[in-house]
Amino acid sequence: MVTHIVFFKLAEQTAEKIAAVRDKLLSMEGKIAELRHLEAGIDVIRSERSYDVALITRFDSLADLQSYQVHPYHAGEVVPFMKANCSSIVAVDFEG
Repeated sequence: MVTHIVFFKLAEQTAEKIAAVRDKLLSMEGKIAELRHLEAGIDVIRSERSYDVALITRFDSLADLQSYQVHPYHAGEVVPFMKANCSSIVAVDFEG
């Protein structure tokens, strides 16, 4: 199992933009066969070091994670939306 965690800091940190980012991430549910687990949440602490939205996804293998990265919905819809709305995006991928 491979876990892919991504944190998003929005350029415009309004409640509406933050909810739109979370909703866009959750819209991947059922559209990408390799996606075994999908979870997205909005930060509740709101500290200086906090990011606004977190994404947690899980895949059966690194190959499945790589397929997800180039999947037309992820690469063509989700990634451009995130890049247009975020000032910073960081990720960690691990096996286990």
